Amino acid sequence: MKMLWKKIIGSKSNKKTSPKISTEELKWQIALENSHVGVWDWDSRTDKVFYSKESKQILGYDDHELTNSAMEWNRRVHPEDKETYFKDFNLHINGKLDTYRNEHRILCKDGKYKWILDKGKVVDRDKNGKPIRIIGTHTDITYRKKRDEQSEKNLQLITSQNKRLHNFTHIVSHNLKTHIGNFKNILEFYDEAESEIEKQELITHLNTISEALTSTIVDLDDIISIKSKSNTNELNERVNIFNCAEKVIDSLEIESANNEVALFNSIRKDDYLVANRSYLESVIYNLISNGIKYKHPNRKSKVILQTMHTKDALKILVSDNGIGIDIDKFKNQIFEMYQTFHGTNRDDSRGVGLYITKTQVEALGGTIEVESELNVGTTFILQFKKIKHSM
Repeated sequence: MKMLWKKIIGSKSNKKTSPKISTEELKWQIALENSHVGVWDWDSRTDKVFYSKESKQILGYDDHELTNSAMEWNRRVHPEDKETYFKDFNLHINGKLDTYRNEHRILCKDGKYKWILDKGKVVDRDKNGKPIRIIGTHTDITYRKKRDEQSEKNLQLITSQNKRLHNFTHIVSHNLKTHIGNFKNILEFYDEAESEIEKQELITHLNTISEALTSTIVDLDDIISIKSKSNTNELNERVNIFNCAEKVIDSLEIESANNEVALFNSIRKDDYLVANRSYLESVIYNLISNGIKYKHPNRKSKVILQTMHTKDALKILVSDNGIGIDIDKFKNQIFEMYQTFHGTNRDDSRGVGLYITKTQVEALGGTIEVESELNVGTTFILQFKKIKHSM
């Protein structure tokens, strides 16, 4: 088999002078060509490498465009992969590995990288055991790598969703059990009540518990509705962020005026998102409302909206100069359900708004973070994948 490979490689690298190859050898050559697997043959004495036309085609080059130099391949290996690339090869030629095998990214003619499975084996050594000749193959595994990466992302997503579902189920169970327990207790007291006044008071308590239960069910229904839409086309609308924010600011005009909070829309007018308009409006509304609700009592209050760009992402920043949050104390609770952390004991602080906001942002394919300092202010940072303006 070793000699057969040598003849096939030799016949392809020196077609003018090589003798005719046998039918069996021709079968192997055709099989290699049809499999789109590249072949390489390294001679350590001359440091020359023969690359088959299939190897060159993987990189997008014609047969005549690459020379028989080891550097032709080595210099194209991705910088992050070079260390293991050379390490695996050296382990094999030094006899520490029976075969050479490495997966690395390689720079192609079009400027993009492909993933390559690179295999090889020493087929000839000198009398001192030093490798003279190594023959190997190149296989394009880009599709498999992308599939594996997507599978890993899907696994992480499913794991994250399962964790959130577990937490959500716990929240539902806890809150419903609490309301049901309160109903049960009030009804028992009602049966034991001896006067109409007592019964009337208990009925009032029942109404309060009923309102709380209704509010809880509405909150949970909103969250379920958001999660059920997260993978549907209802989220795929091209939305102008400035106009969306302007609409929300207009709707909060009276509230901001009554609370003497100035609202500034500094979002670039040509910034867009592929999103659900209602969700984006809800997110912006909740964050501005928080800035109004938790304003600082001893200074002129303001909420500023702006956008920032990175290479691949668009960020929406909603900043206020309000009372702020103790991040060190509440970092892991800010976006949890039924958590309040401003220390104001307000009746309208139910600890649901930021949980719903986070759920909506994630449904839009984004992330939300918060930076805050007590008595200085808070900035919420929404990050989304950037879209092309030509859409």
